[in-house]
Amino acid sequence: MTTTTIATAMLVVLFLGLVLLRVPVVYAIGIASLVDFFYLGINPMQMALKFVSNLNSYTLLAVPFFILMGELMSRGGISERLIVFSRELVGWIRGGLAMVNIVASVFFGGISGSSSADCASIGPILIPMMEKEGYDRDFSTCVTMASSVQGILIPPSQNMVIFTLAAAGVASVSIGKLFMAGYVPGLMLAAVLMIYSYYVSKKKNYPVSNSFHLGRCLRALGGAIWGLLAVLIVVVGVVAGVFTTTESASSAVIWSMVVGLFIYRGFKIRDIPEIFHDVVMMLGKILILLGVSGAFSYLLTYLRIPEKVSGFVFSLTDSKILILLMINVLLLVLGCFIEMACCILMITPVILPIWMDLGLSPIHLGVVMILNLGIGLITPPVGSTLFIGSAVSHEPIEKLSKAMLPFYAVMVVTVLILTFFPQCFMWLPNLMFGA
Repeated sequence: MTTTTIATAMLVVLFLGLVLLRVPVVYAIGIASLVDFFYLGINPMQMALKFVSNLNSYTLLAVPFFILMGELMSRGGISERLIVFSRELVGWIRGGLAMVNIVASVFFGGISGSSSADCASIGPILIPMMEKEGYDRDFSTCVTMASSVQGILIPPSQNMVIFTLAAAGVASVSIGKLFMAGYVPGLMLAAVLMIYSYYVSKKKNYPVSNSFHLGRCLRALGGAIWGLLAVLIVVVGVVAGVFTTTESASSAVIWSMVVGLFIYRGFKIRDIPEIFHDVVMMLGKILILLGVSGAFSYLLTYLRIPEKVSGFVFSLTDSKILILLMINVLLLVLGCFIEMACCILMITPVILPIWMDLGLSPIHLGVVMILNLGIGLITPPVGSTLFIGSAVSHEPIEKLSKAMLPFYAVMVVTVLILTFFPQCFMWLPNLMFGA
């Protein structure tokens, strides 16, 4: 075997072996990369340089601001106001609280950009409320977890920013265009979940939450609008070209702090150091991962792994449909075992060349990848949102995993629609930014 073949095998086998031994993924990537650097005779200082250069990105500055904005809004009391508004908006439909859960996740996800934050913020309020009105606890929890995935699709989303960084070595991806591409899939997922929830609600005769009243709906909107304006600052600022992504995110942070302190009064000035501490802890994990992935991506390029994988895939079949199905299965499986940001950084440089060889847009891949990996967040064995849902509802993971099966099915159907019919959502970014 050639040196590059041995080095490739070492990189993959060592990484997978460390992951199976329950070594944290970031350390597994770092150790596997370092061993390969030594084996290939590359100066280890090159690894340090790649680590630093991967963090030297102006776009990356938006990530801590998005995380901080979501944390400030979560602590500031936006969850309760969004639930009140959602209840007035859709509570009159059969299975009203299930609909409220889904719509509240659409709004909150657009603020936090995090599935875990969505489930942890909305779950403790809505799951007991739904159970009190006669909903099964496992169904209530499953609706909460499934709808939380909308949060990573609807912008602003730090995972979309991470995807643009991971794709940078292969193709230039506009973060504004990717943001716009996330809206229709997020709303489509919400619609599919609402249709299924309505079917279950009719079957089990779950109650209507309340009647529709325009005056109450407008008053509830007035209470929630201050939090929703943070999203408008980011999205409108980026799309209109008024701000860069980083500038819009930092402006939204200032707005979120003002809203949380002086309008919603969900936290006080003395709570800010604790909020910043939580954000720094979360950000530290992401930055270390981004740095290590720089060295890992360098090895992928050096060993020409993307070209080899692409050649292998096209040697198996030249059917576009089969290749797209294979990519989706791969993403779903990896999402069940590897944390989302890790997976985006590792797999994007490998899959994106294949995707583009099929004549498809990187923006299209970004949306499909994020939804696939989002399903992994609510899937055993390592789905973080699944664990949060279990902790919030006090239901065992085994029971929730079984109850989630119909939700997995409708979400996979959504993935397939987005994969094979990109025109159903790509029209919006193409309209705003040009094809």
